[in-house]
Amino acid sequence: MPKLNEQITVLETRLKQLKAKQQRVEARRRSIEARRTRKVDTRRKVLIGAVVLARIEQGRFPEAELRAWLDEALTREDDRALFELRARTKPGEPAAG
Repeated sequence: MPKLNEQITVLETRLKQLKAKQQRVEARRRSIEARRTRKVDTRRKVLIGAVVLARIEQGRFPEAELRAWLDEALTREDDRALFELRARTKPGEPAAG
């Protein structure tokens, strides 16, 4: 009987190793998929921005409207500074002045 118990123990150990390997493979697959999704999302945003900026340069979209959107949407000081928007007085409030 000891030989049978040893075989069971060896097989249980192997099963645990294979399950751990399967979990690592699945985690890697999820990580790759998440990275791909972020990459696609970033590319879409860049292209949308490029189209909007081109339309503004062509005079086909009012820059004031874009600036109003940015003023309403951007809350972080460094983001607002990037577009030369005034700092907000309180979070959630429109820019002063």
